[in-house]
Amino acid sequence: MSDPRRTNEFGDAAGIKARAADWLMERGLSENWREEDQARLDAWLAQSPAHEVAFARMEATWERTERLAALNAALPEVRAAERRLPLLLMKFAAAVMLVVGIGAAGAWLVLEPRDRTFSTPVGGHEMVNFADGSSVELNTDTLVRARMTTEERIVWLDRGEAFFRVKHDPMHPFIVVAGNHRVTDLGTQFVVRHDARRMQVAVIQGRVWLEGAEREKSEHSTLLTPGDVATATAKSVSVARRSSKALAESLSWRRGVLVFNHTTLAEAAAQFNRYNRKQILIADPQAAARTIGGTFPTGDVEDFTRLAEAVLGLHVTARGDTIVISR
Repeated sequence: MSDPRRTNEFGDAAGIKARAADWLMERGLSENWREEDQARLDAWLAQSPAHEVAFARMEATWERTERLAALNAALPEVRAAERRLPLLLMKFAAAVMLVVGIGAAGAWLVLEPRDRTFSTPVGGHEMVNFADGSSVELNTDTLVRARMTTEERIVWLDRGEAFFRVKHDPMHPFIVVAGNHRVTDLGTQFVVRHDARRMQVAVIQGRVWLEGAEREKSEHSTLLTPGDVATATAKSVSVARRSSKALAESLSWRRGVLVFNHTTLAEAAAQFNRYNRKQILIADPQAAARTIGGTFPTGDVEDFTRLAEAVLGLHVTARGDTIVISR
């Protein structure tokens, strides 16, 4: 594990799941669940975010099992209702009309497709609002898939970068899956960036729980708090701290700008290349190592290259859709 200080305190994952199941059984089967019992459960949940996550998942599974049992018990009535199909169809049509009358929020629960896909082109920017009050803001060249139902809230970040503002619901955790890792919201705002080599998550507010996509096989899991930036690959997870100013600058794309502060020309060019079809190529290591500062619109490549030419004394040459910067 990358950060034993953060992970050892949470104990064995299988043991935590078993204890969560014990608590749920005790509460569900007890005929006289008392305030003292609830206090003991609350104390156990407060010991660790891992306890909260395990209990919430176990509780959601318990609820689905109860619903399935109720459905199974109701099957004889359903079969009898098949003989009254014309009447049921009329009632269903009336129900749909009622939902339309209630408004968009209610209609979403019935009419919204189970899975939805959202994407932005290179240089694009889009805000998506969900019916539960959560939202996701897509950066350039980003693809996400979302499953938002009354039972689960999952977003798959297939590529790109997205800022999440989550309406916390401990009964229905908000989960983001990016490559081989998953992020579980514990009441927060965070940004996730994912490409073929790595996944990075930065926490702005609240907390998130980072683990492998296959939780049972995950060797790297950690709790992230405001200012934490975790970088995860297939084999490792590392956590660094950033100031609130640095985090704000990294989110400047939400305002349509890029902020550089003693940034190398190589890194600045890489950032511009994410937002533009016209690409910047740094021709030699000496030029790539020069540093630059300032605020630039994400799509204004020419303004950036003019600054490199006028202030840093570098040569700028246009070659079709490529701008070459050299000494």
